[in-house]
Amino acid sequence: MKHRLAFAGKKLLRMALLLLGVSLAAFLLLSASPLDPLRTNVGQAALGTMSQAQIAQLEDYWGVNTPPMERYLHWLGGVLRGDWGTSLLYRQPVTAVIGQRLLASLGLMVFAWLCSGALGVLLGCVAGAFRGRLPDRLIRGWCLLLSSTPAFWLAILLLMVFAVWLGWLPIGLSVPIGVAAEGVSWLDRLRHAVLPALTLSITGVSSIALHTRAKLLEVLEQDYILFARARGERFFPILLRHGLRNIALPALTLQFASIGEILGGSVLVEQVFSYPGLGQAAVNAGVGSDLPLLLGITVLSAALVFGGNLAADLLYGVVDPRIRRGAARS
Repeated sequence: MKHRLAFAGKKLLRMALLLLGVSLAAFLLLSASPLDPLRTNVGQAALGTMSQAQIAQLEDYWGVNTPPMERYLHWLGGVLRGDWGTSLLYRQPVTAVIGQRLLASLGLMVFAWLCSGALGVLLGCVAGAFRGRLPDRLIRGWCLLLSSTPAFWLAILLLMVFAVWLGWLPIGLSVPIGVAAEGVSWLDRLRHAVLPALTLSITGVSSIALHTRAKLLEVLEQDYILFARARGERFFPILLRHGLRNIALPALTLQFASIGEILGGSVLVEQVFSYPGLGQAAVNAGVGSDLPLLLGITVLSAALVFGGNLAADLLYGVVDPRIRRGAARS
């Protein structure tokens, strides 16, 4: 137990340093952006009708005249005090905006994460069990096709087929158009979330399936597997008893590492479906030079990815008792 706490403490310290570096990199990239926040958010025509005093007031609001490092240190000091700032676009606290958008995106990402992991492991095991035969060739071909397919193109294809041609599902958004918030049922929200969640699930399957297949083939070529088969044990009991146990740790690592891939894919998918989630808010913040909101979303995304890797490291001892006993001895 003491070893686990020390290990988690070191990981959390690295996480703090990582989040600091990520926030600084995001700030420098946004500062180097050629976009003018006034022209982007107010418009050139509107600026032409304003007085110099009004323009100066807008420049102060968007921080145009404030030195970059002073803006970053001001933001960092607020974060250390628990204040993440106010979104310049939404005129709300950053934590409130992120909370609303994260709540909308969380269902999509959790569903996609679970489905892509389960389906990827299943397909990888089937491909490894039928190595060189028709199921293996079909699964590998499908995975290679998916891995070379952009997420936004797949989203557009699903949108055309199921929403435009067949009309089974809504075209976009997270709720029906023209319906008051109190009139939206959970079934309406579920129907609007089907296509975005399905897109994220499909795009995350290929890497997990191919990796699981490769690891399973390595296990099946070990001497103890050959000895068990020579002893007369049937293939599928061997696969369940030895194969799945030995690919559990690599599958767990890849499953939690796919959190970053799903977060990145949600940005494109939410743009295609006009889904008001965290990914769409990140795009709006970047294009609109909303520094507090963009830094908040960036730090949260990095924390989710790092937290997934930390959870995988801590679960190793639960899955494999040998790691737990080795940690106790050390």
